[in-house]
Amino acid sequence: MRIVLPLKNSSAKISLLFFAITLASCNALKRVDDDELLLTKNTIYADEGKVSDEDIQSLIIQYPNSTLLGYPLRLNLYNLAKQNPDSSFQSWLYKKEKRKDRLVKLLSEKQVDRLGESFMVKGLSEWLKKIGEPPAIIDTSETRRSLERLKAYYSTKGYFNNNTTFTIDTLKRANRAEINYKVTLGKPYIVDSITDKISSKVIDSIYQLNKEESLVVEGKQFDLVDFDTERKRLTSIFRNSGIRKFQESSINYSITRDSTKSGDDQKMDIALNIDNLRTRSDNAITTSDYQIETFKEVNIYTDFILSGDEDQHNVIKHQNYNIYYKDKLRFKPKTLADAIFFEKDSIYREINRSRTYRQITNLNVFKYPSISFSTDSLQTGLTANIYLTERPKYSLGMELDVSHSNIQQVGLAFSPSLQARNLFKGAENLSLTGRLNVGSSNDQSITSTDNRFFNLLEFGADLNLTFPRIWFPFVNTGKIIPSYTLPQTRLSLGTSSQKNIGLDKKTFNSILGYNWTPSDFKRNNLELLNIQFVNNVNTDRFFNVYQNSYERLDNIADKYDEPDEFTDPDIYDAFTEFFETPDEIDNPELIIPSGTEGFTNAIIERTVPSTTEDYNEVRSIEERRVRLTENNLIFASNYSFSKNNQNGITDNSFHRFRFKVESAGNLLSALSYVFPFNENNDGDLLVFSVPYSQYFKTEFDYIKYWDLSRSNVLAFRSFFGIAIPYGNSDNIPFVRSYFAGGSNDNRAWNPYSLGPGKTDEINDFNEANLKLALNLEYRFPVVGNIKGALFADAGNIWNVFDSEDDPDKTFNGIDSLTDIALGTGFGIRYDFTYFLIRVDLGFKTYNPAEETSKRWFRDYNFANSVLQIGINYPF
Repeated sequence: MRIVLPLKNSSAKISLLFFAITLASCNALKRVDDDELLLTKNTIYADEGKVSDEDIQSLIIQYPNSTLLGYPLRLNLYNLAKQNPDSSFQSWLYKKEKRKDRLVKLLSEKQVDRLGESFMVKGLSEWLKKIGEPPAIIDTSETRRSLERLKAYYSTKGYFNNNTTFTIDTLKRANRAEINYKVTLGKPYIVDSITDKISSKVIDSIYQLNKEESLVVEGKQFDLVDFDTERKRLTSIFRNSGIRKFQESSINYSITRDSTKSGDDQKMDIALNIDNLRTRSDNAITTSDYQIETFKEVNIYTDFILSGDEDQHNVIKHQNYNIYYKDKLRFKPKTLADAIFFEKDSIYREINRSRTYRQITNLNVFKYPSISFSTDSLQTGLTANIYLTERPKYSLGMELDVSHSNIQQVGLAFSPSLQARNLFKGAENLSLTGRLNVGSSNDQSITSTDNRFFNLLEFGADLNLTFPRIWFPFVNTGKIIPSYTLPQTRLSLGTSSQKNIGLDKKTFNSILGYNWTPSDFKRNNLELLNIQFVNNVNTDRFFNVYQNSYERLDNIADKYDEPDEFTDPDIYDAFTEFFETPDEIDNPELIIPSGTEGFTNAIIERTVPSTTEDYNEVRSIEERRVRLTENNLIFASNYSFSKNNQNGITDNSFHRFRFKVESAGNLLSALSYVFPFNENNDGDLLVFSVPYSQYFKTEFDYIKYWDLSRSNVLAFRSFFGIAIPYGNSDNIPFVRSYFAGGSNDNRAWNPYSLGPGKTDEINDFNEANLKLALNLEYRFPVVGNIKGALFADAGNIWNVFDSEDDPDKTFNGIDSLTDIALGTGFGIRYDFTYFLIRVDLGFKTYNPAEETSKRWFRDYNFANSVLQIGINYPF
């Protein structure tokens, strides 16, 4: 192996040194004896067909050593470790006469012993062994155990007569070999007939009603998974049909093969057996018929821990529920009843038990509930006892956060919170959260007036009130959205204020929203009213904040700083007042804001003769300034639906889908026909002297994960969003528009720096109203908690159906898809179990802002790469 690195600077030398140290251990056979073989590959063949199924591959006990892009990193790290660091230290210690004596005089006997146990002597080797991987030396006993697993697996699939063998193929490279596992399947067994033998009449009647949906079907190939799944299906049916004590072990199958049938006929007779209830006592096991159990009482203990004795509780009855309490009932009976799904005189259903746990927990006013069931000696009925422990009425919280962004070098955020539970005795919860963020910026426009280190400030507060039901006047929503879907109403008020951040905007928002969750995999959210008012306080700072717009305007102004450009000396004298340094003809600068405003008006009002190109450019800059500095009133409604099939955080093979639709301004537009609204000079209708926004917006987001093997995951994401202005608006508010680039988007571009279309960072914050994004990421383990990733990000933003008419920015049909940018790169992540820190390096692979012939790999180098830092995975 040969690596050549140009030694242009010290960093290259350090890199070379690192590679030299690493490659010094490139001998993968360092711990492999001459009579041993290093396993490099496993291959499974079933009837000569190669098997790639991960579940079957996982049956193999011995795996080859893991690799990082083909390189056995963990094996070589293991080889770096000393096998016996204690003896190595002792050999070094006594290698030279009197070395130990000199060390003892310099240190002490005890310190010399500790030196042998130190990290550099012993600890380093132990650490390398821990993060590394010992060589996968072929062990034929393990190989035979793998054959037994394969044989057992294929037997569960109906291949009872399968045969398994293996071969070890040595490779040309010394002491390396592959293992080929070969399975001869034979003819599979088929389910020929199905009979049933059920001891309990009650169980038999329930089974006969549900046997048509059985997963064990005549004529189907035998598969043990079908039998296990059918056993679980029947258990669920019985437990949800009143059989509370049904035991899954009561279900078993007898499988026989009719000897009278021909030898080639691989058919099986299946007998389903469901035994009676087995009860174990001290001396013996007894059996009895299963019985359907019906509730005769449902008891709710609201402060069980406070009492300690059920008999001392006061009690009231509500809707056939017995509600016990001590001293004073602190909850509305209806709120408690709505959270319980057991009903008097109804049969027991396991699903109602799960729903009760789920709903009580969702109220967020009780700790995790305890539910028990009891019957009397005569078995006259079932009593349900629900024990509840109230959470504290009030609780305080505090969150601290350290952040970094393109606006601030460092930011500190403080978020104190107060929560009040069960505010009106109906499990209503009120939360008050404050926000204070101080940051540091070295922006000259800020430091010139505020030279303190923390010169950025943002503060605000949010007030949220939640109800455990859908609140809507004069409508019984319980029939439409049942209580087991965890319905919730949310009222929210919030405000925030900024200083030295952008245009120092103040924001006020209010939300009336509903959410309900039919299952752990589906969620609905409806915001009936989402009102947001954005007040830009310091609009004169526009050209200080949006430096690109200022430079474009100032460059145009440089063309008009000569006296020869003016026929009227008085106009020239007035014109020079726009510049900060009128006497320095070489590089005059427009004064902010008086100079920028005066020059813009002079060009647009034709006070100063200008070219058509300059006129259009100045007008475009002014239109953007007006749009981004005007106050916004957004009066919207939206609905979103999300669905996923992920079973726990360890499931790496799932998909997730999210859909959202939003409409703004329609209610105000309808009211304008009843009540007269004021208008501005452009004919826009005003509410509180602010033109309200009117648009339609929709988004689709789809994520798919594939679990490849051994913690290798392939993740894909697609996103499409569009917002169309109409009526009272010809553009989308900045806070509702789309941007491209950043750590969670196209990582080869910084946030807001990609697009729109084929333009190249014309503005400081580039945004548009149409977005398409596609992301593909391959994730793999490296060493220990360190993970790696290779990624490809594609997408862009465009303007469409709005006031923008620049063809380079707008989406003009299929041809505009050539503006889709592509970024590729790699990343390193450190997994802290509960969160993950991510560092990605993106390279511009296809840049639509370049000339057509120079779009591919023009800036594909480290000098033009973009470093992105993020928390958790990007999707």
